[in-house]
Amino acid sequence: AIPLASHLRDGSYIAMDVVAESISWCRKNITHKYSNFQFDHIDLFNHRYNPNGKVLDINYRFPYTDQSFDFIILTSVFTHMLPAGMTNYMDEIQRMLADDGQVFFTFFLLNEEQDNLARQEQNCINFKYSNGFYRMRDADIPESAIAYDEECLLDLLNNRGFTISRPIKYGTWSGREDGLSFQDIIIAIKNKT
Repeated sequence: AIPLASHLRDGSYIAMDVVAESISWCRKNITHKYSNFQFDHIDLFNHRYNPNGKVLDINYRFPYTDQSFDFIILTSVFTHMLPAGMTNYMDEIQRMLADDGQVFFTFFLLNEEQDNLARQEQNCINFKYSNGFYRMRDADIPESAIAYDEECLLDLLNNRGFTISRPIKYGTWSGREDGLSFQDIIIAIKNKT
């Protein structure tokens, strides 16, 4: 939000988070200067970030209208969500995103190169607890960090009406030296309905 605040003139920016303190800070330091920037606290349960949350992510409906966004960004969101909540969010993103709208996701992606680097102990995070097409860093606090099988995730996105803008930008978490950021980045376009 901060880098965009001085550039976004003809549109609006809406952000949400489960951490109330972060939302309060943004309202105090950004919204009062830039009225087109809105920050909403969503009291969703998350073992790590909001253990007293009142609402579950698996059936949460975002309070925004259909096809009201041209661009949606989720950084370090799905890296802390279990599959049921993630798929609900994807359905909600599909609903809220305009046709040909774009979405920017970050993930921890499990694939052959990552697996080779893991065997060389190059991964920064050890996803040692497997549960089907995803793995967790901590079995007691699953949302601490979650990684998804890349092919399964791409199929899930495709089945929900998204086209992936290739190439995926892999992060440094897996031990890649040429990573663009820490997490892996996927950019997708919503197919026309």
